[in-house]
Amino acid sequence: MAQSMEMAKAFNPALESFQMGGLDKMFPTMSKDMMEMMFGNAFNVGGLDAKTRLFITLAALVMQGAQAEPQIKLTVRHALEAGATEKELAEVVAQMSVFAGVPAMMKGMELVRAAIADSEGDA
Repeated sequence: MAQSMEMAKAFNPALESFQMGGLDKMFPTMSKDMMEMMFGNAFNVGGLDAKTRLFITLAALVMQGAQAEPQIKLTVRHALEAGATEKELAEVVAQMSVFAGVPAMMKGMELVRAAIADSEGDA
């Protein structure tokens, strides 16, 4: 994120005061069919479906910790659109306690809950 911010500022000095908060809201949620077409069927026909790919992405982002907050929220929105349940999302994040540690897992749970609440508010 820091590197991206520096690059954006180099392109446009007016971005000096730009804050990343809310970045996840700037990107629309793709429909499940669009995700399957772009990621599932295009790269590996008969391979992982969009929901499974998003679970893997969420796990990797939770391991990165709080620095991936906007990406975690965006991934949760897409996973819900792809058919993920709250219980499945919680299980993915809980599994990361073994690999990323309890603090990263707790922050991940907090972000997943916030993303779910936001998506319910948008409905």
